[in-house]
Amino acid sequence: MERKIDKLLITWKESRSRLPLILQGARQVGKTFTLLQFGKTNYQNVAYFNFENNPELNMIFAKDISPAQLLPQLMLLSNQTIFEENTLVIFDEIQACERALTSLKYFAELAPGYHVVAAGSLLGVAVNRKQYSFPVGKVQIQQLYPMDFEEFLWAMGNKKGVAIILDCFENNSECALHTHFLELFKLNLGLGGMPQVVSEYVKNSDFNFVVSTQKNILNSYVADMAKYASPMETLRIMAAFNSIPSQLTKQNHKFQYNLIKSGARAKAYEAPLDWLKASGIIQKVEKCHTPMLPIVAYSVPDFFKVYMSDTGLLCSKSGLNSQSLLLQPLQLEGIKGALAENYVASALQVNGYTPYYWESEGKAEIDFIIQDKQGEITPVEVKSSENVRAKSLSHYIQKYKPKKAYKVSAKNFGHENNLISIPLYATFCI
Repeated sequence: MERKIDKLLITWKESRSRLPLILQGARQVGKTFTLLQFGKTNYQNVAYFNFENNPELNMIFAKDISPAQLLPQLMLLSNQTIFEENTLVIFDEIQACERALTSLKYFAELAPGYHVVAAGSLLGVAVNRKQYSFPVGKVQIQQLYPMDFEEFLWAMGNKKGVAIILDCFENNSECALHTHFLELFKLNLGLGGMPQVVSEYVKNSDFNFVVSTQKNILNSYVADMAKYASPMETLRIMAAFNSIPSQLTKQNHKFQYNLIKSGARAKAYEAPLDWLKASGIIQKVEKCHTPMLPIVAYSVPDFFKVYMSDTGLLCSKSGLNSQSLLLQPLQLEGIKGALAENYVASALQVNGYTPYYWESEGKAEIDFIIQDKQGEITPVEVKSSENVRAKSLSHYIQKYKPKKAYKVSAKNFGHENNLISIPLYATFCI
């Protein structure tokens, strides 16, 4: 499947100052497939190595990890010639071998002509847990997220739809195909953006395959918890993970430890939440008490919301049938209404933003505020239905007078003064 990151990989390949590339992301977001497809399309050959299922490979890296010593052994092991500039070397699941991670530094310094990429599903967890010697400044790090709505439309063979939505966004004109795109959005909401899930639907249009694939991915997450954490840590990670649907079902989506279990305290569950965030399974959105630059300086880390990285997995974990979303209007409450907010949080993250939420003395709240590359702070309010009365947004605009504000809902495109209304399916345009 075509992904936005493909262009970045081409730029990396052609860069004169190229460093070894690390592609991070949650399990099943498409890291391995993306790198293999990139190598097949752009190189003479690909040398692929997986550290989770090859003990002999780990033994090679237990010795001298200079490129001069490694390359002959890797060629022998893979039965491939590794050409400078013409071979893509892929180190998959690199978090399973600390020495392989360290070796990237020496490829950068001693063998910059070789094209080396690494992928890690739990690299953030491994680095934090085992205190790896991370090659700071010697690698380029890129995050891969689940597919957004734009990539979903590509997968559905609807690039023309993307062009139409972008044109409506840029010109702030109503979309004639608004109802059609809302139906596709509801489908995407239930399927989510895991490539394997989307691929199963594109091939079979069978929601039974979708449900099975989503459950398999969730089970793989649980297996990773047991593999990369102690028994006590695993229990707490699973408890925090299992509480996410109930956290989002309540009217106030701010994370509450007592929903994990009665009497739960932050001290016991901060590390499990950090584990889930480092693995790419969840996204934490912290509170900002004053929308001034830089936002991070005015954040309140003790108050935050937690979202799943993928709405399809949230549906599955909540017991919400993906197919049922297509049969219902978008006026949703409880966990269904929270899906829209979760979707927007993920879309903003995919576009490179670190979203925060804003609250004013408990009287007004904005779902998200973002800081763009020009230093402008923009509020983004989310409404899952066409009822888009937003008193909090009006209060924020009156108080802080932002250059623009977004109101995201099921309504069509619109514009009034500096308030820009966009439909949920167009969030990827922000």
